[in-house]
Amino acid sequence: MNGIVIRQVSVSELDKLMAWRMEVLDEVFAIPRGTDTLALEQANREYYLQTLPTGEHMACFVEIDGETVGCGGICFQREMPSPDNPGGQCAYLMNIYIRPAYRRQHIGTILVSWLIGQARRPGIGKIYLETSDMGRDMYRHLHFEEMKDMLKLHV
Repeated sequence: MNGIVIRQVSVSELDKLMAWRMEVLDEVFAIPRGTDTLALEQANREYYLQTLPTGEHMACFVEIDGETVGCGGICFQREMPSPDNPGGQCAYLMNIYIRPAYRRQHIGTILVSWLIGQARRPGIGKIYLETSDMGRDMYRHLHFEEMKDMLKLHV
C-alpha cells in the first residue's frame, strides 16, 4: 500500500494523542457508554506528559495520504537481569491500533515492524506485548513467541 507514513508523536500533539488513546481504550475494554472516564483520561495525559519528553515512552501515528488511521507506542523499561535478558533492558509495545476500515491490509504489520525497529536499541534484550486474539497471528508472523508461565493479578 502506497502513501503509508509512520511518524513519532511529541507532546505538542497531546490532544490528538489523547483522543486516539481513549478510542483504543474504548475498543479494547469495551467501556460502556456513559461511563465517567475523566480520571482515566487525566492519568493517561499525565503519563504522556511525564514519559514522552524523557523517552521512556515513544508514541507514533500511522497516516495514509495524510489521514491518521492508527497509532502505537513503546514503553522502555528495566527489569531484573536474567539469562534471557542479561542487561535487564526491555521494550513493551502497547496501544497498537488500526481503525476497523483499514484492518486486514497489512498496515498493522508495517506499524509493528516500525515499532520493533525503534525498540532495537543497544542493550534492549527483550521486546514484548499483550495481544487480542485478532492480533495474535500477525505477531506470530513477526516471530513473537508465546510467553508461558505468565499470570496476572488485578489489584
